[in-house]
Amino acid sequence: MNSIRYVDPYAQHGRLYRAYCSLSATKAGLWLSEKLAWKLDPWLLSHGLKGFSGPLASAVLETRGARTGQPRRTAVLYFHDGEAITIVASKAGASTHPGWYFNLAKNPAARFAGQPYTAHIITEDKERLWQLADNVFPPFAQYRARAGREIPIIQLLPQ
Repeated sequence: MNSIRYVDPYAQHGRLYRAYCSLSATKAGLWLSEKLAWKLDPWLLSHGLKGFSGPLASAVLETRGARTGQPRRTAVLYFHDGEAITIVASKAGASTHPGWYFNLAKNPAARFAGQPYTAHIITEDKERLWQLADNVFPPFAQYRARAGREIPIIQLLPQ
C-alpha cells in the first residue's frame, strides 16, 4: 500500500516555511507553479503518485473527466483531518473552480497518491476546516478574498 506523508494541520510552522508559502503565492510563484511545476508534477515523481512542492505536501489526484469520462491527473496540496484527506479547490484564487472539482462533483470515485478514495464536497464544518487549511497554507486566506466565489473544500475518504 502506498503511503503518503501525514500532514498535521495543527503543526506550527517556522519562518522559512511561511516565507516559502508567501513566495509561492506571488505572481512569479504562481506563474512557475501553473506553467511548470503543477504541469510536470503528476509525471515526474514516484511514477506520478506524489507531487513535488518543496516543504508543502502534495500528491497526484486522479479523477474522471465530468464531460469526457477520460482520466485526468493533477497535483494538489493536501492535509489530514482524521482519516480524511482534505483538499481545497482554490485555483490560486481564480474566479472559477478548477476542472478537477467538477470531475469530483460528477464522479466522486478518485485515486489519490495511487489509492482509491471517495470525494465528499464539504457543506458543514467549513469554518474549522478553513482554519486548518490556513495553517497548512496561509495564502488560502488571500485566495478566498480575491476569488469572488465560495472556494470548495473536499474531503477524500478511503474506499
